[in-house]
Amino acid sequence: MFFDSTLRAVAVAALVLLFSDAAICASQATADPPLPAPPAYRQVTDEIGRTIRVPQSIQRIVSLAPNLTETIYALGLQDRLVGDTDYCDFPPEAQLKTKVGGAVNPSLEAIAALHPDLVLVTKNLNRLETVNALDSLGIPSYATDPHSVEAIIVSTERLADLLGAPETGTALGKDMERRIAAIKDRVAALPRRSVLFVVWTEPLISVGKDTFIADALQHAGAVSVIDSSQNWPHINLEEVVRLHPEFLVFAESHPDDAAHTTDTLAGLPGWRILDAVKHRRFAVISDAVNRPAPRIASAIEELARQLHPEAFADTPQSDKDNASPGSPPPAKSPLQLAGTFSAPRECTCAQ
Repeated sequence: MFFDSTLRAVAVAALVLLFSDAAICASQATADPPLPAPPAYRQVTDEIGRTIRVPQSIQRIVSLAPNLTETIYALGLQDRLVGDTDYCDFPPEAQLKTKVGGAVNPSLEAIAALHPDLVLVTKNLNRLETVNALDSLGIPSYATDPHSVEAIIVSTERLADLLGAPETGTALGKDMERRIAAIKDRVAALPRRSVLFVVWTEPLISVGKDTFIADALQHAGAVSVIDSSQNWPHINLEEVVRLHPEFLVFAESHPDDAAHTTDTLAGLPGWRILDAVKHRRFAVISDAVNRPAPRIASAIEELARQLHPEAFADTPQSDKDNASPGSPPPAKSPLQLAGTFSAPRECTCAQ
């Protein structure tokens, strides 16, 4: 009797276990399969056609060009900027970021120590050697290369999308388009001013027809007298006399610097025969015109106001993008920031 009871208990326990296992298996068979983990990286194409691999969420950025630093601040993403160059001086707060050296010869050790998710570069300023060295360290770099005002707007929007702020980029792009369109409307009916944009005086360097600066001049109601396929052509002063520009245009961080330059030119034999020098027809605008960044809209307005003051008689000067008191030191000249992917010794703008 005792054994019969024991055997029955064992049998019942075995049946319970059997049905429990079957229930578990059935539950597992009918449950949804687990979702795969999202990929940690994605592939994107930069503005010079390179395919790069970047994290899904980019939180640590190093900028190797002043225009890219400005753009990050304009997008409100400055908290992600962990380092930039010695020449990143706008807005003034950018000077407080960790510096990694110059744009042409940054310290790779300093960049690597910041553990960036992404390094931002621009073709007309940074060297291919720098990009290749970053790649060898496993640090991705994204290159920009705008050649017109419209391309600057598109580049800004693309960068915002890359960094996860597409709505901000779209809003900023539309604001730039609106401001530039308003300037063009004011000067559209007025004759264009012929100008010489002076990048450097000795030797004399100007801008080529395919640069974003030449395009900015046209948006301001001007046209460059230099018709060169080179980005930064060296110009013979005798040729400038023959071309007879109505205005000389200078870009300076501080007006006093330009005043010194124009006073000097007035005393030089080759320059003083120019009507623009004799009659002191100079347009001095901020060095924002040298940088393919959102402030280009303000630079265009500055120039349009000086070349066509009658078109702006009813509106005060916009100070939307002007530097605050205690402004940064003068930006380095284009020659001091020379360097490009394709020709490292070519003169470039202070981007």
